[in-house]
Amino acid sequence: MRLQVDGKTVFAATGGRPFEAGKPAVIFLHGAGMDHTVWSLQTRYFAHHGWSVLAVDLPGHGRSDGPALTDLGDLAAWAQVVVTAAGGTRAVFAGHSMGALIALEAAARAGAAALGCMLLGVVPKMAVHPDLQTAADGHHHGAVENMVGWGFGRPAQIGGNRAPGSWIAGAGLRVLERGLAGPLGADLKLCNAYDGALEAAAQVTCPTLLLLGDDDRMTPAKAAQPLAEALADCHRVVLPATGHMMTLERPDEVLDVMRDFLKGIAL
Repeated sequence: MRLQVDGKTVFAATGGRPFEAGKPAVIFLHGAGMDHTVWSLQTRYFAHHGWSVLAVDLPGHGRSDGPALTDLGDLAAWAQVVVTAAGGTRAVFAGHSMGALIALEAAARAGAAALGCMLLGVVPKMAVHPDLQTAADGHHHGAVENMVGWGFGRPAQIGGNRAPGSWIAGAGLRVLERGLAGPLGADLKLCNAYDGALEAAAQVTCPTLLLLGDDDRMTPAKAAQPLAEALADCHRVVLPATGHMMTLERPDEVLDVMRDFLKGIAL
């Protein structure tokens, strides 16, 4: 699906079914240097089970026109506009990593228009190591190699896929390589600069899922505790043997948790 927002084309995957304005919506927001493909399993399920789905490519990512936005507040406002442009009114904001910060900020701003919020692989302050930032700014492949090394849990580093012969970490590497050629450096700067997560969390009034991995070395589960405490209605789940790239590592388990959470959303 292609939408026009501020005169620019935005691409959003709809899970194999047309977006229907009369249904509750879920907008899925990807992480730094990534695109909508990291949500493939989740979007298809929800699109076929009563929800209208928008798995977007953020500005300057994937198939969406650039440039990439460099302020997280601007991205949160953009996410709200995308829902409206598609014909939606109330939505669940779901995000992974950088996308989780966007979802959090968007839910805080949306007020009663936010049905729920799902935050995956997130901590209040996503600091970026200067060496990683330098490598990403210079489009050096070592940047994505380090992100894959740190981003995937240890089981995924040595196989761990239910489909024999499938290389989980390799899938993540290919996605990040596309980002390395474009907005990855800008995304990392944005994450490093944002410090409004706890303030935004205090303004969120809808139910919020905080989904974490116990083997996440980029956004450790224990570091998310202040966020859980700041949210008025927080459902915290920690997946075992799971790293930061949980939608790729544990797609079925992630889907199960998200599905159970959304069952409790009052529409």
